[in-house]
Parts: sequence; C-alpha cells; structure tokens
Amino acid sequence: MKKIVKTTVALLAAAVVFASCGGKSKSGGNEFILNNGTEPQSLDPSQIQGVPEHRLYMALFEGLVSYDPQTSKAIPGVAESWERSEDGTVLTYHLRKTTWSDGTPITAQTFVDSWLYYLAPSTAAQYAYMPAAIIKGAEDYNAGKADASTVGLRAVDEQTFEITLNGPIPYAIDMMAHYSFAPLPLHAIEKYGQDWTKPGNFVGNGPFVLESWKPQESITVVPNEKYWNRKNVYLSRITFLTIENETTAYNKFKNGEMDWDTYVPLEMLDEIKLSDSYHVSPQLSSYYYEFNINDPVLKDVRVRKALSIAVDRQQLVDKVTRGGQIPAPAFVPPMDGYTPAKGNNFNLAEAKQLLAEAGYPNGEGFPTMAVIYNTNEGHKKIAEYVQQQWKENLGINVTLENMEWATFLDNRQKNNFQIARAGWVGDYLDPSNFLELCLTDSGNNDGRYSNAEFDALMKKAATLPDGAERNKVLQDAEEILITQDQALMPFYYYVSQNMIDLTKWDGWYMNTLDVHPYVGLKARR
Repeated sequence: MKKIVKTTVALLAAAVVFASCGGKSKSGGNEFILNNGTEPQSLDPSQIQGVPEHRLYMALFEGLVSYDPQTSKAIPGVAESWERSEDGTVLTYHLRKTTWSDGTPITAQTFVDSWLYYLAPSTAAQYAYMPAAIIKGAEDYNAGKADASTVGLRAVDEQTFEITLNGPIPYAIDMMAHYSFAPLPLHAIEKYGQDWTKPGNFVGNGPFVLESWKPQESITVVPNEKYWNRKNVYLSRITFLTIENETTAYNKFKNGEMDWDTYVPLEMLDEIKLSDSYHVSPQLSSYYYEFNINDPVLKDVRVRKALSIAVDRQQLVDKVTRGGQIPAPAFVPPMDGYTPAKGNNFNLAEAKQLLAEAGYPNGEGFPTMAVIYNTNEGHKKIAEYVQQQWKENLGINVTLENMEWATFLDNRQKNNFQIARAGWVGDYLDPSNFLELCLTDSGNNDGRYSNAEFDALMKKAATLPDGAERNKVLQDAEEILITQDQALMPFYYYVSQNMIDLTKWDGWYMNTLDVHPYVGLKARR
C-alpha cells in the first residue's frame, strides 16, 4: 500500500495546549471526524492504491475477510468461514447471505466476476499483480496470454467460492483483506460507467455508504442499512476531511473539531509528545526513494549505490523526523523468522569512489536531477536533508519538486521521474508483500526495475510453505534487490503516529499495519 506520510512554534504549557482535546468534540455523539490528508484518487477499488483511499475503502466495501482491529489478521467478512485443502493449494470460502447497498444479492459468482474484472488487462489495476501472484492462471490472464477460463476461480454454488492457488501460500487469507480482492458492483459500473462512485449512484457493501463528496474538502459516509453486521456499526456518520497542511489539521484536533488526526506536523513534535492523545507504535512499513532505472545516469548501479550510501540515515531520524523511526539500509522490515538484507550502509569514502568510477569524480559532470514528492511538510524536510547531503558529500545538485497527490502518482506510474519519494505499508504480515513491488511485471514497479534472478526467486517463494526455506529464498531475493542492485534507496522503518483521545473513543487500537476498521468503533459514555 503506497503511503502518504504526513508528518517550530513556541512550546506552550501542556495544560493549556491540550485542554481542548479533553472536551466534547464538535462532531458530537457518534459522529466521527478524521483527517484523510489529501483528495482521494478514486473510490473505485480497481483504481486506488493509497492509504487515504484505503481508509475510505474500509468504510464503503468489505471483502471475503476483513482486518482484526487489534492484530491486523484476517477475520470473517462476507465469508463467514473457510477451509484449505490438505495440500494447502485450494481455499474454499463459505459466504453469508448478504447484499449490495441497493439490495442486489452478493454471491460466489459476484466474486468470480469481480476478480476477473480486476485482473483483466483492460482494467489496468495497479494492484493486479497481487492476485496474479497467488491465484493459479491469473498471471497469464492479466498479461493477456490466456482467457478467463484458465483462472483458478470457481463458484461451487451461490454461497461457496473456491480458489486454486499457485502453491500452499501461507499468507493468502490475510492478503485477501486487501482491496485488490474486493467484490465490485458490476451492475452499477455497467449502468453508470465511471460515474458509479458519485453520490446518488454509489453502490457498496461495507458498513457505510457514500453520503456526500465535496472535492478538496470532505467526504461523508453514513451507515449501510443492508450491511450484514449493522448491529455493530455505532457511528452515525464519518467525515473524511481533505487537509494536506499538517499544522492546520493538528490545530483542528486541538480545538475539538476533529476526532482522529492521522498525521502529525514534524515542527510540533515536542509539543505533541506531551499529549495523552498522541499514539506512536512500530509499523510494518518502509520509507524510501525510487530510482528510475531507465534514466541514462541512474541505470548505472554504481551511481545508485553512491547516492544511497552518501546519506546518513541515523542523522536523518535523529535530527529531522524525530518520531522514533528506525534507520534502515534494507527495504523489508524485520518479521518473525525473517532477517532483512544487509543492504549498503552509510560509507562516504566508498560513495565517492563509486561515483568517480561511474565517471563523475567529486560530482564533476553529474547532471542536475529532480526529486519529486507529494505535498507534505515532512517529505519536504526529508528531501531537503537528502539534497544537502548529496551536495556536501558528493558535490552534486538536485532540485526538489512538490506535486499534488494525484499528479505525483500519475508521474510515478508513467515512469516520468528520475528520483521519487515513496513509502510502503504492509498489507499483510509477510516479506513478499514488500518484495513483490519490484517484480518486473508488478503494477507498482514505478522505477521499472527488472532482474530475472530476483523474479525467479519470488516465484519460487510463492510455491513454498511457510518456514525457514521460504524465508531464505526471500532473503536471497532482497539481497539481490537492495545489496547487489540498489534498486531502491531505503531510509527507515516507520512508526505510526496518530492523534486520538481514547478516553472518548472505544474500539480504536494501535496495530502493526496501522489499519483501523470502523465496525465496533464508538463513543465512550
């Protein structure tokens, strides 16, 4: 999941600064207001790819499984139960009887048709590589090499959905909480075309339905009376604000005009850390820069390595981000049984040598390059730090280009950049979720990295059961990706940073994926 990370004024007395946070919210009762950070790319699950969109997705749609709010593991959604075959390669889901918000039944065939629509080359879904990586026949269908009949999806009957996998993929069920496995209201899409996500036309199956959409301002949703678990939906309305300026959002939170601030301004961290409403915890996510491998200068691995090891990551997290982030030369965060690649650590002498070997001694003749990032003060400060490091340590110049979210994503997807800021929050607890971004045919491979040995290792890992052998294959793949090829420039592992008064709200929990479902969320009395 591509991640926007929103991250000084005189320090005020803590008792004064946070007094307003403990009062009654202007949202009132069970109406919940949050800052979603930016105008969403879309509400169509087949056309989204970011965290702001994911927050909206969890309100408006539900897949076979959903997220446990405390563990981030899969819990029943549209499917009330499931089982695996003895060899682990066939998943059978038993669906509860439920409908779309307009009353149209949702059946096993709904999922077959939705997933084939999502995988179709004509849909051009950015995340199609995720189902393509695990479902038998899906990769060839997505590539236009085979027809839909070859894909391992079958409606056994109206309430039984069978999936044949490429192997005993251990993370498959958790993975299916992601929006790349969403059911789609194809009848509404057929009727309204691209306008199906507009208020009045919208059809969903989640705990809420779309009420209003004011571009660049807010989106509101209200309870879906057809939702199967309606009795556990306590919020009367959710308002998603579109506020890119973190200080503006933070001030709204302090003034009681917002219940959940999903980002915090770096400049005010000293003040924010004094609040009981500030919640920080380790997160399964990485902050990094993407290199455009097609660029005539950046295609040289010596240049990519020089740029990466010329930046002091420890200094970055100590003096710039200051939120407890963990500096990392590797891409994949540590997980149970998995040790990340050793990567290439800060080494100024080696960086200078590599740059000289590439034909740019002391930066001479190195062209001015551009670093693009989406609108955000935190990204700007990080980019300025990197710009300074490269100038002081290597003698090279880069320009910084701030872009609105949709424009930024469009330029990355079209490979229209040299160096681009990026972040990835795990969609499920497995190293493959990070490494698959860099497969040659991945829809999220914006830098166009391609290495046949890396691809082969990833395909092998998909056929192996969970355990030491599989982890070793994934580690070998990451060593190629980062240590050998420096396809990406990792900076640090995130921590999640949220502002919410948990003396007022029940059902919101910190978790490693920083995903927060709305079912069960309610005001404390």
